[in-house]
Amino acid sequence: VPAGRVRLPSPAVQISQPEKSASLPGRITDITVTVGLHGHRPRVVEEFAMKVGTRFIMLALFTAATALSQTGCFWLTAQGPTLGPLAIPIPVPVGMQKSREDHFWNYERYERAPVLGPIPPGGPCEALDEPSDDEVMRALEKARPVQGNWPFFYEIQRNQVRITKCKISDYVDPPRHYPLVGPAQLHHAHYKCTVYFQEVKRIGWPVPYTIVDEDCQEVVYIDHDHLHMVGDVDTGCDAQF
Repeated sequence: VPAGRVRLPSPAVQISQPEKSASLPGRITDITVTVGLHGHRPRVVEEFAMKVGTRFIMLALFTAATALSQTGCFWLTAQGPTLGPLAIPIPVPVGMQKSREDHFWNYERYERAPVLGPIPPGGPCEALDEPSDDEVMRALEKARPVQGNWPFFYEIQRNQVRITKCKISDYVDPPRHYPLVGPAQLHHAHYKCTVYFQEVKRIGWPVPYTIVDEDCQEVVYIDHDHLHMVGDVDTGCDAQF
């Protein structure tokens, strides 16, 4: 072999035995010849590797272009700041939105116990603020809901609502120490609220019919417990309670 040249191994040739036809005796019907190079990968594997590499490079270029187009500087120069795919509006059910609003409404007005000033010596120690109609109806809604019905399939309505409120207990506990508050007295105030109303149920499927309860009533118990500070405390304009 001359210098600078590489000699390839000789190909291996395999010839299978000829097959004779069953219909024509002595006639050769098929001869299979297999030629290959020992010690070298087949050409099919090399072509497959080249295709995979090309696709990987194209995917990497596409990903890089997408990432560069989604940066803040690109959108600021083109059309201003944006959130990209996150800016697409997503429909939110009205019931979910109202549930969160009602939760905050109850927490802000009815679920927190206020800390009031000390009870003056010889002064009245009675609870004066009875539950509002809104608080009573929201408590009734938790016990007997009418919201979230299926229109034209199942609906409930309340008509001719009348509310009576009665204070059933009002007393003050002895002074004690409360965490994050200090020395204070717990003032208990319990109310019994009776709600009279007319309830209308409309069922639209499979058999449409309407049920009207003219004399419907529910009893709701509401607690208005709060704290009174104990001791010589400053109740002026700068007080934190």
